[in-house]
Amino acid sequence: MSGFNSSLLTILVFLPAAWALAGLLIPVKTGGSAPLKYWALAGSLVTFFLSIFLYVQFSPHGEEFQWLETASWIPSLGISYSVGIDGISLWLVMLTTFLMPIAILGSFKAVEHREKEYYFLLLALETGMLGAFVSLDLFLFYVFWEVMLIPMYFLVGIWGGKERIYAAMKFFLYTMVGSLLMLVAIFYLAYQHKVQLGSYSTLILDLYKLHIPGVGYFGAQSLLFLAFSLAFAIKVPLFPLHTWLPDAHVQAPTAGSVILAAVLLKMGGYGFLRIAFPLFPQAVSLYQVPFMTLGAIAIIYGALVATVQPDIKKLVAYSSVSHMGYVILGLFSLNQIGVTGSIYQMLNHGISTGALFLLVGMIYERRHTREISAFGGITRVMPLFAVTFMIVTLSSVALPGTNGFVGEFLILLGSWNTNRILASVAALGVVLGAVYMLWMFQRVMFGPITHEENKKLRDLSVREVLVLAPLVIAIFVMGIFPNLFFEKMDPSVQRFLNRSSAGITSQPNSASQTSYAQGNNHGSS
Repeated sequence: MSGFNSSLLTILVFLPAAWALAGLLIPVKTGGSAPLKYWALAGSLVTFFLSIFLYVQFSPHGEEFQWLETASWIPSLGISYSVGIDGISLWLVMLTTFLMPIAILGSFKAVEHREKEYYFLLLALETGMLGAFVSLDLFLFYVFWEVMLIPMYFLVGIWGGKERIYAAMKFFLYTMVGSLLMLVAIFYLAYQHKVQLGSYSTLILDLYKLHIPGVGYFGAQSLLFLAFSLAFAIKVPLFPLHTWLPDAHVQAPTAGSVILAAVLLKMGGYGFLRIAFPLFPQAVSLYQVPFMTLGAIAIIYGALVATVQPDIKKLVAYSSVSHMGYVILGLFSLNQIGVTGSIYQMLNHGISTGALFLLVGMIYERRHTREISAFGGITRVMPLFAVTFMIVTLSSVALPGTNGFVGEFLILLGSWNTNRILASVAALGVVLGAVYMLWMFQRVMFGPITHEENKKLRDLSVREVLVLAPLVIAIFVMGIFPNLFFEKMDPSVQRFLNRSSAGITSQPNSASQTSYAQGNNHGSS
C-alpha cells in the first residue's frame, strides 16, 4: 500500500492515457462501437474513484504539498518530474475526474463516427489536465499545458460544426502565442536560479525563493508577470482576449464544450494562483487595479453580449466570459474572502456551465438547431428536461441555496474590501446575468408551441438522467454545505496569501471568511 501511495498522483495522471492506449486495441469490426464507449466510461470512472481516495486521505493541516513525487528528468537544465497536490489543486483535480465520466456518457448518442479516436482523445485530454494541476515543476507544467492543446484541437476540428476548422485554428493560435512567451519566461527564471543560487532549477518551490529585480511597469518582474499573465488570460479567457472562446464552444461537440468550459478555462485561474502571484508579488500589486478593471469589464461585456445572442450555445459561451470575469476580480482582490470565492467560483462554473452545455446538446440532438426562436412551450412535452434546465439556470444566476450564490457573494465581498467602485460594477453583472438567462429560459420553455416539430420531442432518457443527476446534486450540495469544500481549501489559500504577501497588502479577512463558512453549514447560503 505504501508503494501505491507513493505513486498515487502519477497513477492518477497517466491512467486515462494508458487506458486510452489500451482501448485502441479493441477491434471495432467484431465488437462494434459499444465496447469503445463503455471502455472509455470505465476508465474515467476508475480515475474518479482513485481521486476520491485522494480526497479522503488528504489532510488540509498536513504538509503543504502531499503525495510529493520527484525524479530527475533533464538535470543539466534543472528540470525534474515533480508532482504534488494541495487544497487548491485537490478540488480542480476532483472537478476534472468528476466531469469526464459525465462528458463521456453524454457522448454516447452524439458521436457516431471515428468513435475510437474520439474517446482516445477525451482520455488523453484528461491526462493533460490532471498533469497540469499537479505539476510542481514549471517545465513539466508547460508540457502538460501544451499536451491539453492537441486533443482539444482535434476534438473541435474533427467532430465540430460547420466552421470547426476555423474555430480549431483560432483556438490553437491564441493558445500557442501565449504559451511561447511563457516558455521564454520559464527559462529566464531557471537562469535566474543559476545566477542567485548556483544551479539551474525549474521547480516551483525553488523559484519561490528567487528575488526577481526590477520594479515598475517595465521592470523585469513586471515583464515576466505579463508573459505568464498573457498565457493565463487567454486561457481564462479575459477580455479582450476572449474572442476564440465563443467560436470554439459553438463548433465543439458537446463533450468538448463541457470540458473546455468546466476544466480548461480553469487553467488560467490556477496559473495565476500557483505561478504568477507567488513569483511576482510586486508586479501583482502594480497591476492589481488594471486586472480587476478587466475582470469587471468582462463581467458586464459578457452579460450584455450574451443577452442578444440568438443561439443558446453561444449565449452560454458568452456567459462563461462573464462568470470568469468574477474569478479574475476575486483573485486580484488579494484577500482570503475574494481568493476563496474565486476558487469556489471556478468549481461552480464547471458544474453549472457544464450542465448547461449538456442540456443544449440534448435539445440539439432532438431538433438539430440551437436557435432560441425555434423553440417555445417545450415544458409541455419535456417536463423533466424543463425542471432540470430551470435548476441549472437558477444556479447560473446565483440563486441563494445553489452553488453559484456562494462564489459570487464571496467575490463581491472580497472585492468590496479592495475596490468598492469595481465591486459595484461587478454587482450589476448579477442583475444582467439574471436578465439573459431567465429571458432565454422563458423563450425556450414557455408560451405556445409554434413549431410542429416541438410537439413530438421526447423527454429525458434514463441515460440522460444519469448524466444530469450528479450535476444537479452537486449544485445543491455546494450551495447548502460550502464548508465541506472550504475546510480542505482554506489552509492552502492562507499559505498562498502568506507567500504572496511581499509587495501585497493582504487584508485580515480569514476570521470573517471562517465565520461565513460556518454560518452556511447551519442555514441558507
